[in-house]
Amino acid sequence: MQKFKIFMMVLLALPLCAFPVFSAESPKAQIQLTVDQVIKVLSDKQIQGEPRRQVLSSLIRARFDFSIMSQRTLGKYWRSATVPEQERFVKLFSDLLEANYIGRIEDYSDESVSYGAETIDGDRAEVATLVNSGGTHIPIIYRLVKKGEDWFVYDVVVEEVSLVRNYRSTYGEIVRKEKFTGLFKRMEAKISELKQSSGSAAIK
Repeated sequence: MQKFKIFMMVLLALPLCAFPVFSAESPKAQIQLTVDQVIKVLSDKQIQGEPRRQVLSSLIRARFDFSIMSQRTLGKYWRSATVPEQERFVKLFSDLLEANYIGRIEDYSDESVSYGAETIDGDRAEVATLVNSGGTHIPIIYRLVKKGEDWFVYDVVVEEVSLVRNYRSTYGEIVRKEKFTGLFKRMEAKISELKQSSGSAAIK
């Protein structure tokens, strides 16, 4: 649970790299500046509750490439989907990730991040980091795609486990058995459940 919490904290930090000052920087530099900024935001006691979640939401949607994430998550099923089905999946997938992670990111409790190697291959890159929490060290690799002068996250690998691959395995099986109609119903139900849970936590 502690590892999962740290993963969510770092994952959602990435959208903050949307600021223009990051332009022309290496992917590693963008990741480092981003994480430093999100830690500062999470440490600011003046920003709490729904206002902070709204800011995080806008930053997430500005920086994650949900289209590429969606295509890689659905794999072969993306190619067989109609355009309306593709558009519907991208919308639900982004809503689900947001609802799932925003509540968890606010559990930040003084974890630190160190930065390792970066590898760049054309318009794709990987940046290795290590999340440090007490005596626990969790390796996290960010996979990014370059558009213009900025790098956008399309996958995160935590302890050799890919976020996209995990979803692909689950969603692919659902589509195979229940078609996209069944998948969309499941995703909508999960989003509703997560939002209700987040709302209850905020009231407490």
